[in-house]
Amino acid sequence: MSYDLAYDLNTLQQRINHFLSDKLNQHQEVGSPLIEAMSYAVLLGGKRVRPFLIYATGRMLGVCLEKLDHSAAAMESIHAYSLVHDDLPAMDDDKLRRGKPTCHIAFDEATAILAGDALQSFAFELLATDPYLTDREKIVQVGELAIASGAKGMCLGQSLDLIAENKSISLEELELVHRNKTGALILSSVMMGFNLSEHSQNLAIKQPLESYAKAIGLAFQVQDDILDVIGETDKIGKTVGSDENLNKSTYPKLLGLEGAKQKAEALYQLALASLAKLPFDTTALKELASFIVKRES
Repeated sequence: MSYDLAYDLNTLQQRINHFLSDKLNQHQEVGSPLIEAMSYAVLLGGKRVRPFLIYATGRMLGVCLEKLDHSAAAMESIHAYSLVHDDLPAMDDDKLRRGKPTCHIAFDEATAILAGDALQSFAFELLATDPYLTDREKIVQVGELAIASGAKGMCLGQSLDLIAENKSISLEELELVHRNKTGALILSSVMMGFNLSEHSQNLAIKQPLESYAKAIGLAFQVQDDILDVIGETDKIGKTVGSDENLNKSTYPKLLGLEGAKQKAEALYQLALASLAKLPFDTTALKELASFIVKRES
């Protein structure tokens, strides 16, 4: 039977959505504006690429899905919090996210800020209370996600992105922004699946996975930049041209549209070459890499 990425993505999207919804509904303050805003932000939709990477990497390496659920939910909670804060007027001031009003528009700025804060805490609560992990595995997963999402990863990238507004920056500087802002969580997703496998100490497996993750992490951002130029608002779920409106440096701006497309293709080929070094069935990861550079949303 041939592999169907759309079916696999949909199945795992439903799995992570049900898991997150169930965990949030267990909260004693369910129904409060804070929990409603948290649920709105994390269950708003989206491709669930990061949880998919945790599931697909772990599954490929022999980890059962139950052992990956909390890590996948933690990653998506961190991603959701980052989007809530990224959309705020003090940052990118976006009104649309995944085709719906952003959290601060649907609620208010104060509630959105608190919901983002709470989603970050919720992520680490999920990891700390994971019944399937040993204490050592919990420490590894907490450390992995904390480093990737903080001042050595995603938050650094967001800070560099804000600093770069209305400035001309080099391609190398742009890649530094996005290896942190976008790439750090994608790399961490692959590593969180890898960390829970029996191969977690094997560098011959870890290094190709890191190379793959870094390539698709950057390719994801390149394609985002392309879609900001040629995409359609109703397809991408956010306002087209928002980067141009903020006078941000982007790959199409620095390389031209065709140059940006060539960059995405080169990163895709690097991802495939990295996976070719692994003695496992890498079909799901290959198909995801193709999806990332060919998507229209």
